[in-house]
Amino acid sequence: MVTTKRLVSSFIVSVAALICASTVWSQSGTDVYAGDWPDNGGNKEAQRYSPLDQINAENVGSLEIAWRFSMENFGPSPEFNATSTPLEVDGVLYTTVGATRNVAALDATNGQVLWLWRPEEGERFDAAPRKGSGRGLSYWRDGDERRILVVTPGFFLVSLDAKTGLLDPNFGNKGRVDMFEGLRLGQGREDIDIGSSMPPLVMNDVVVVGPAHKVSMRPPSKYNVKGDVRGYDARSGELLWTFRTIPQRGDVGIETWFGDGAEIAGNAGVWAQMSGDPELGLVYLPVESATGDRFGGDRPGNNLFANALVALDIKTGERRWHYQLIHHDIWDWDNPSAAVLADLPNGRKVVMQVTKQSYVYTFDRETGEPIWPIEELPVPAGDVPGEWYSPTQPFPTRPAAFDRQGFSEEDLIDLTPEILALAEEAITRFRLSPSLYSPPSLADAADGTAGTLSLPDAIGGANWEGSAMDPETGILYIPSRTNVALLSVAKDEDSDVDFSQSYGVRVPRVQGLPIVKPPWGRITAIDMNSGDHVFQVANADTPERITNHPLLEGVSIPRTGVATRSGLLLTKTLLFVGEGVGGGPTLRALDKQTGDIIAEIELPNTQTGVPMTYEHDGKQYIVMVISGSGTPAELVAYALP
Repeated sequence: MVTTKRLVSSFIVSVAALICASTVWSQSGTDVYAGDWPDNGGNKEAQRYSPLDQINAENVGSLEIAWRFSMENFGPSPEFNATSTPLEVDGVLYTTVGATRNVAALDATNGQVLWLWRPEEGERFDAAPRKGSGRGLSYWRDGDERRILVVTPGFFLVSLDAKTGLLDPNFGNKGRVDMFEGLRLGQGREDIDIGSSMPPLVMNDVVVVGPAHKVSMRPPSKYNVKGDVRGYDARSGELLWTFRTIPQRGDVGIETWFGDGAEIAGNAGVWAQMSGDPELGLVYLPVESATGDRFGGDRPGNNLFANALVALDIKTGERRWHYQLIHHDIWDWDNPSAAVLADLPNGRKVVMQVTKQSYVYTFDRETGEPIWPIEELPVPAGDVPGEWYSPTQPFPTRPAAFDRQGFSEEDLIDLTPEILALAEEAITRFRLSPSLYSPPSLADAADGTAGTLSLPDAIGGANWEGSAMDPETGILYIPSRTNVALLSVAKDEDSDVDFSQSYGVRVPRVQGLPIVKPPWGRITAIDMNSGDHVFQVANADTPERITNHPLLEGVSIPRTGVATRSGLLLTKTLLFVGEGVGGGPTLRALDKQTGDIIAEIELPNTQTGVPMTYEHDGKQYIVMVISGSGTPAELVAYALP
């Protein structure tokens, strides 16, 4: 085993000259069926699936660490919570490392550094809303030309030679495209609140970049930069098109913005990963909410294309179809992950958007027609002054929700009668949410309540870690969390927004126990041929802080799981499940048909980046970023002895 522990800060790309090209670049595979992992989600369809089966149910319990790569000395300070997923092509693993988002190429068999590139962005980095190593990068290939593309914290699109790590002189301005150029900035905003943590989508020689902003629970202004999505030529970096997620006068969708809302509002970016269909030439945009996350009185109307799944022609940026999943979002239930594409065994060619509100919205990926009916049903209005409420929301008829929705007394933790009584007492100063779309309420409401308790939370349901699809069976596997949200708004004196998420009011707990009954984290398997659930299991064992709680002494409780963001990896024979940020250091291999645990692999730290797999020189590896507990992040690779 080779362990890379330290690199001096002066390490520069000139070491690329040491790469033995004849050895490293001999493999020709460029997809998961050739043993590679060339896209963040494994393929353009974001399936997180590999057909590799060297590691299987009979031997998975024998996995050992093959190599480790520490990220401790990258950037001005160590990164303790890294969430990236590396790529692997032709025996080389590409990864982002460190708070400043360096890019490194490693030998995929031992973790040895082949080259390193550093952004060095100065003030642009200092002001960036999305710092850190991010969630990955992208790979483009045309014959002998191979490029690594990454969006830096300072919002440059960068193209690197995959063999050397050197900037491509023919791309943009000496290898960089400044994506501050052409932005529709927020009126009166001196700061430029835009960046990205996700890799761009690279498909059909076009690089598509979706932007991210600061979290908008307490926006400093109702004005903000708009989250336009842009397509660039993969060879030259030339801007090919711009899709306005917030329309301007004359655009389709402007009729869904009343008054001056379209001029005022910003955000509505695509901070999640994207996916695409190379044959159809379509890229699918999971668009987020508009400004702000808890109050939309300055943007009355349904607000297209916020909270919509939008299919664009990747060559022209022309909209082919869209479907808005939430009208006028005031719950922060923006689309959090790449839409998953699949050719199902029943013959349907679908695109599936997994959401924070715990639905899977499923469409024909060419036409946008729902596979199962989606009903527009009435939802309650609220009483926050100045807010605009959509009278209806779209509810899928299939599949059933994969996590709990709405919050009533039936959802209270009830492991003992004493705990239930304490929970009932703890919620007396809050409104409950009998409807999924019960809206936020005032922190000082006239009825004496301090806000509305709701499920799911703004962090899911599902979130950025996405889901995994088995193309052979059509089963979709979704990690989710059951974490109560507090929808409570108050005036922010430092902002021109009338109301923002309130300070000083918290979700109640029962002597440290969650207010909601377990399980608190789960994995759900859904047969997308029929829309039926196959199984649902807790994503982790019951934490010791729960089993050893004084109120639970002598009480036998079922496996609770944990409210974290589990990362999933699917292979021909197994479903791998980590515990995610905030969880424990265990990777489990599950039976794909039943959810039964086959093996548990103890990790050096918690899985925080979504796992991936590849095979090189006859050996299969499973690699993931691990971090947490005050320990610098690292990559760890597992293989059979």
